[in-house]
Amino acid sequence: MYRQFCSHFGLLAVLACPAFGQTKSTTATSKITSAPDSKASTDAAAEVLALERAMEAAVVRGDVAYVDGVSAPDLTFTHGDGWTTGGKPLLVDDRKSFLKRVESKQYNVRDLDSVKVEMHGDIAVTYGRYVAQNRTGDPDKLWFSVWFEAGLRET
Repeated sequence: MYRQFCSHFGLLAVLACPAFGQTKSTTATSKITSAPDSKASTDAAAEVLALERAMEAAVVRGDVAYVDGVSAPDLTFTHGDGWTTGGKPLLVDDRKSFLKRVESKQYNVRDLDSVKVEMHGDIAVTYGRYVAQNRTGDPDKLWFSVWFEAGLRET
């Protein structure tokens, strides 16, 4: 099984926008693919993609036990993209605060879209986009999308 990479499951958000503020759909068409080099690499990439999907589903349903079980003890989760232009992130969750966010069931939807996996031995790098909807907040800003990169290490 893969665990979040070394010191962080850094959701390195490259772009976050409220482009989906008017959308009423609760699902996004998934375009998850891998960049295979071999059969073993393809199988490992498929396992990583399954983990990513399961993790997102667990976050939506508030399954703290699952997220706790598959994430690294030193998990960090970076929100927003201000850091990409020299600013500060909107928020950085450590493991404890991220698990509280999961417990509160902050999201109605977190669908992966256009996700790719690069295998580097026992390390996987995933990158792509997720589309999400918050449960509460400004109705014009409930839907958003985030481009991300994450690293996972086989344990």
